[in-house]
Amino acid sequence: MATDELSSKLSRRLQIEDGTEGPVAVDEAIHNNNHENGGAAEVEKSSTANADSELGAKLQRRGDLNDGVGDHLQPSMKVFNPYTEFKEFSRKQIKDMERMFKEYDAGKDGFIDLMELKLMMEKLGAPQTHLGLKNMIKEVDEDLDSKLSFREFLLIFRKAAAGELPEDSGLCTLARLSEIDVSTEGVKGAKTFFEAKVQAINESNRFEAEIKEEQEAKKKDAEGRKQRQAAFKELQSAFK
Repeated sequence: MATDELSSKLSRRLQIEDGTEGPVAVDEAIHNNNHENGGAAEVEKSSTANADSELGAKLQRRGDLNDGVGDHLQPSMKVFNPYTEFKEFSRKQIKDMERMFKEYDAGKDGFIDLMELKLMMEKLGAPQTHLGLKNMIKEVDEDLDSKLSFREFLLIFRKAAAGELPEDSGLCTLARLSEIDVSTEGVKGAKTFFEAKVQAINESNRFEAEIKEEQEAKKKDAEGRKQRQAAFKELQSAFK
């Protein structure tokens, strides 16, 4: 095949020298060659241009960020700690809310979506319309992803405790039927600096007392298990 192509080129060269055929312009030859190859060269040129454009845009953005222009798009690395952010609730209250949240997070993805919220309200005995459910999520959906994270779930009880929810709203109904006592505690409502300082100290002491109480409860549970295991072993040995 290469021999035929070479022969064709030599034949054409002889015809041009004899004057029987005129030379073809370089641009036309390139155009014909591209046309014969299905425009592959043009496609490659376009792809290269797009890659150069994308790289240029990335370099431009990197330069802007270095100069302090524009915002970084990386997600926040801040770790959510419900015990420090929702100080108005005790550890027991937050654990009760977490237990309820996980119970209705059927997908176990860390969120309560529209259908899971629908099931929750039905089990609580207060079914909502589709629009009502969407409005419930919208009320506390800070990141606008149309589902409830645990933090947004806690916001429901914060608003309920602060009296910020209408009595006839779906969220108020959820908080009321949850059987979780959301009476306010901690530093909320302090009016002066000194009152705030005193209440902050009390909050710290309460927090430590709650942790100690949890540890004592776990210790008692562990001792109870040991005693039951020992009694079971004695019962087994009696039947041998």
